[in-house]
Amino acid sequence: MPKTDFDKLFHRFSELKVGVVGDVMLDTYWWGKVDRISPEAPVPVVAVSKREQRIGGAGNVALNVHSLGAKVSMLSVLGKDEDGEQLISLLQKNNISTKYIVQSGQRVTTNKIRIISRNQHMMRLDAELADDMGKDDEDKLLYAFENFIAAECPDVVILEDYNKGVLTADVIAAIVTLCKKNDILTTVDPKRKNFFAYKGVDVFKPNWKEVKEGLNILTEDVNLNLLKDIHILLADKLEHKISFITLSEKGVFYQQDGTAAVIPTHIRNVADVSGAGDTVIAVASLVFAATKDVVLMAELANIAGGLVCEEVGTAAIDKEKLLTECKELLS
Repeated sequence: MPKTDFDKLFHRFSELKVGVVGDVMLDTYWWGKVDRISPEAPVPVVAVSKREQRIGGAGNVALNVHSLGAKVSMLSVLGKDEDGEQLISLLQKNNISTKYIVQSGQRVTTNKIRIISRNQHMMRLDAELADDMGKDDEDKLLYAFENFIAAECPDVVILEDYNKGVLTADVIAAIVTLCKKNDILTTVDPKRKNFFAYKGVDVFKPNWKEVKEGLNILTEDVNLNLLKDIHILLADKLEHKISFITLSEKGVFYQQDGTAAVIPTHIRNVADVSGAGDTVIAVASLVFAATKDVVLMAELANIAGGLVCEEVGTAAIDKEKLLTECKELLS
């Protein structure tokens, strides 16, 4: 790989405009102590001592984009409810534009409530409506997206699918078409339901589990030849430009035209893998938008994914830490 001026590249991130479209959700944490069993039923009584709300789902991708210095707008459909207001407030506090978020009386804002005692998950409560949104809400989101393109002229749009009903097949097709028409890069972090709906995108970034489910692959063995075959199978259905597959502890695979490789992961003290995929798609999208260099994209995203796994809980990437690591590992 030719020598890269990482300071210059990281500075370039601040010149980029990004849209994140997808399922944004509220992550709620209740911490407490368990000292007794309930007299009403054989369940522990948690005496709640602390509550916290964080941005989750596609919102975590937007957090990562912002922490790298780019200007980011969140595009989604939330419920007209208290959780929706709370989520908008949290996004705004984190300098993520909420101008193009739609609030709908037909939807419920996803809120995942985790009850934790002594660092153990006691229970998770999911308040959500995961059905595909209706035609009226689709139209409102697409209208907001058209306004976003006209006002912001984004460099890249990230489609972040969590199977919660915002990225319907029709919405996906319309957004990809609008991006192509306006020369905007598209990157995708898919889920199984609409796995093959992302036709014609620039970068398709599933993880290994999603690839196996999408293509009904049974093997556990991961090697370069198999991954090249998978790229051909994906390209046959998606007609996309780049496959970028995360392989957990085995690293990442990329292929663009005939150029393909597996980049092994760097040795880490893994504390928590949650949110790593959000960081990977955010970093990959910015690097590719800034450089159009698929090798550099894969190398930096691979390092970033490993870095956030050293943090407990979902955490956005630390820009300075990533810059230092890139200089040490890639120079």
